[in-house]
Amino acid sequence: MPKAPLYKQDGTTSGEIDLSDGVFGVEFKPELISQVVVAQRANLRQNNRMTKTRGMVRGGGAKPWRQKGTGRARQGSIRAPHWVGGGHAFGGQKHNSHQDIPRKMNRGALKSALSEKVRNENLKVLDQLEVKE
Repeated sequence: MPKAPLYKQDGTTSGEIDLSDGVFGVEFKPELISQVVVAQRANLRQNNRMTKTRGMVRGGGAKPWRQKGTGRARQGSIRAPHWVGGGHAFGGQKHNSHQDIPRKMNRGALKSALSEKVRNENLKVLDQLEVKE
């Protein structure tokens, strides 16, 4: 059964506490922790950038001038990306980056991380926490 030092609020040790094997005695799985962290970070993304492409901009259905005989460069639409008021060539679009994390994976990653903290003696437990107002 894993043990962790028990600390008072002033920082002195006051003994040891026995920890549950089901939570703090689990095998370390870095791949599982990595998967869960990547999914959690992906779920924090806003993904709300969006620009209009040439097909989304209003207008521009007819050719601005005929193809031949004017001496000007051929043009197909006034909403092409190189025109003022035209759409973006490769503008940003909204993407759904949400990843579902199964509950067992989430809990397993947390247990694995806590178990590794106990093995490396990085877990500190307070016996009592008093907040002064």
